[in-house]
Amino acid sequence: SRTRMRGIKKQKWQATVIDADGFRANVGIIIANDKGELLIAKRIGKDAGQFTQGGIGRGEAPQQAMYRELHEELGLGPDDVECLGRTERWLRYRLPKRFVRRNKRPLCIGQKQIWFLLRLRSDESAIRFDAHDEPEFERWQWVGLDVPAERVIFFKRDVYRRALSELGPLIRSAAEQDG
Repeated sequence: SRTRMRGIKKQKWQATVIDADGFRANVGIIIANDKGELLIAKRIGKDAGQFTQGGIGRGEAPQQAMYRELHEELGLGPDDVECLGRTERWLRYRLPKRFVRRNKRPLCIGQKQIWFLLRLRSDESAIRFDAHDEPEFERWQWVGLDVPAERVIFFKRDVYRRALSELGPLIRSAAEQDG
């Protein structure tokens, strides 16, 4: 149920997996509506909009991490969405040097992500940021396919373009079937 996880703190960075090359295993989540619009959310205290994403814990499969992050960040469960696809391979991005925490071990220089494309099946009112004690986002909006890569922080733009290039045809196909 939606309230089952209320009050549970989010997993911390230490629980996530960083590979031998310094890339943190992560999932990215693109949520589309029936019109083919995409959900981007604004982090608390930040200007940029982004897709939901989060680390994959030790022993956790990418799909498990995706559903956990979906609930933690947007309050949605598996019954609220339909999975339309995922990227075939890991998509990587490097952090700018000023964002690399040199005093942390293992050293994380970027993220490698499996991206999932979901279609929202529930009403928009199911989206909520209070599923956990430490919400990450303060608002969200539906945008066109070309907008997310423009709105995200600069160092994630290329990975957004690659994920949307691979999953974009599925978004258009799903919207056409509903239209």
